Amino acid sequence: MDVFGEALKDQYTKPPAETLWVHNSYDEPEEMPVDIYFRNEKEMPDLELRALDLCKGKILDVGAGVGSHALILQHRGHDVTAMDISAPAVTIMKQRGLKKAIEGNILTYKGQSYDTLLFMMNGIGLTGSIPGLKSFLQHVKSLLNPGGQLIFDSSDLSYLYQEVPFPLNGYYGEVSFRYEYKSVKGNWFKWVYVDQRTLKEIASAAGWYTEVVFEDDQDQYLARLTLTAK
Repeated sequence: MDVFGEALKDQYTKPPAETLWVHNSYDEPEEMPVDIYFRNEKEMPDLELRALDLCKGKILDVGAGVGSHALILQHRGHDVTAMDISAPAVTIMKQRGLKKAIEGNILTYKGQSYDTLLFMMNGIGLTGSIPGLKSFLQHVKSLLNPGGQLIFDSSDLSYLYQEVPFPLNGYYGEVSFRYEYKSVKGNWFKWVYVDQRTLKEIASAAGWYTEVVFEDDQDQYLARLTLTAK
């Protein structure tokens, strides 16, 4: 069952949705307000607005949810396609007026190529781990047109370990989540949050140049990656 998709459907058809819980591997479950996925441009933080301003050319919004960012880009006149792995999310995007919305997994996607790949709300985390991120940075080269760019935000999770030791195995930003909605729990899935230093090292080794274009006061940052000249 697509637990996350069910919450989105309820928020869209008969708001407000019931409580969506996010279980994690590092602390107690947290409540996720479902209406955050339906924000308009005025409700978005500066980091996300900056990301939208950087978008150019043919755009693929990955992990687009219900298409809030893609709809803004479409309204601005951009050629944007939104992708999500959740079928209900894709249906809602289309119902909200998005012209191009596809169901798919970017980790295995072999479709068209784009000038901008956009991952909002820590969307790059879907790569799951540091090895997964390394593999993705190789795979995604085939999806970018010459001069293309990756735009995404991430966070440094070191603040979680101020009073507890860092994990003995693996990178401290590798975590696991599962959604719970109406007492139904989804499957666990892996997610990764990468700090700036680690990102720059990984990206450089894979042939990418990393530019941090925005930082906030909550350990979040916005990165723009472009392929380095050979």
